[in-house]
Amino acid sequence: MEGRMVGVQYEEGAYRDLGWAKIDVGRPARTGTAEAVYAAGKTPAQVAGALAVLREAHPGRVAVATRCDEACAAAVRERFADEPVLVEAGVCAVGEFPVPESGAGPLAVVCAGTSDLPVAQEAVVTARANGLGVRLVPDVGVAGLHRLLDKLPELREAVCVIVVAGMDGALPSVVAGLVSAPVVAVPTSVGYGAAFGGLAPLLTMLNSCSPGVTVVNIDNGFGAAMAAARILNVKAER
Repeated sequence: MEGRMVGVQYEEGAYRDLGWAKIDVGRPARTGTAEAVYAAGKTPAQVAGALAVLREAHPGRVAVATRCDEACAAAVRERFADEPVLVEAGVCAVGEFPVPESGAGPLAVVCAGTSDLPVAQEAVVTARANGLGVRLVPDVGVAGLHRLLDKLPELREAVCVIVVAGMDGALPSVVAGLVSAPVVAVPTSVGYGAAFGGLAPLLTMLNSCSPGVTVVNIDNGFGAAMAAARILNVKAER
């Protein structure tokens, strides 16, 4: 593939054409962040095949697939039986996680309730795959604010904070009012009927009275971690 865009020279072979997919192996060179495979809608064999291409192209980088079901995870484990494979919160990560770069963390991932934990864990695994050191701070929602305040010294050490919350979605505003680090908010689909599958906390976060909160889409822990990696400009290639 040849050509120029925004001053960037694209080299031939920046993607691998598998017929059913074009795997973007050039993304790390362009953006510093990892390409990932979105498993939903793909067969287990397709997901494992795409991960194999990423591992071949970047053997020093963890290959990640998100939204994996049990069949997909089984196919990945079988395909990479001789390599480390982590399966957690619907994420399959193949390869050894990099040692966080000096000055690249810690990133804090905070979740309001235990029901929000799978989305937070998706963010944790993705962030670690991109070279970030991560601290998980679970179950500190605003209904028991003392739990959050107990963790405030730890949160103030973080260089970026991802805040995952459903229900009323108020936690990111509280955290952003207490720390100086960038805050990335993730609404979740956790909540009763009037939460509208996460729309209520999404709107709450978009209307935060704490200035400077960045908001990603509903249940998008992956997107929050990628935003944090770009904010911190971490290069995970070894």
